Amino acid sequence: MRSYDWIWQTGPELDPAGLYTLLSLREAVFVVEQQCAYQELDGRDLAASTHHLQVLAANQLAATLRLLVPDPVDQPASIGRVVIHPAHRGGGLGHDLMRAALTRIESLWPGRSARLSAQAHLQAYYGRHGFEPIGDIYVEDGIPHIDMQRTRDTQGK
Repeated sequence: MRSYDWIWQTGPELDPAGLYTLLSLREAVFVVEQQCAYQELDGRDLAASTHHLQVLAANQLAATLRLLVPDPVDQPASIGRVVIHPAHRGGGLGHDLMRAALTRIESLWPGRSARLSAQAHLQAYYGRHGFEPIGDIYVEDGIPHIDMQRTRDTQGK
């Protein structure tokens, strides 16, 4: 059983080394491993309304995700850039990441919905956390995706 340190920071709280490390992991998985040539840097990582979760194992980044939180309170928080280092997959860390993101949303913005763009084959996985499809499957960067949302009515499932 691995021991992890869970660190939440907003965009302005990231130091250059931490930002570099999380961007490196995202690029290694999304661009190289999944072979998706796309502009990974989208200008949102350093925003004050962006919350990053870094999960460390022995001071090495094991996983990360980010929350984009729009100003209008009726808009859902967006969970994205969910990535786990290959050496840390298969032990339930992904579910722990989702629970941590949903707990953060509920504690800082009670009652706010959560949204994500899921790879289509992970629809049932995210469904276990109360997410339901909204819309049809579409192709993004060569991979089938579906938008999913966890509304106030599905929280607590």
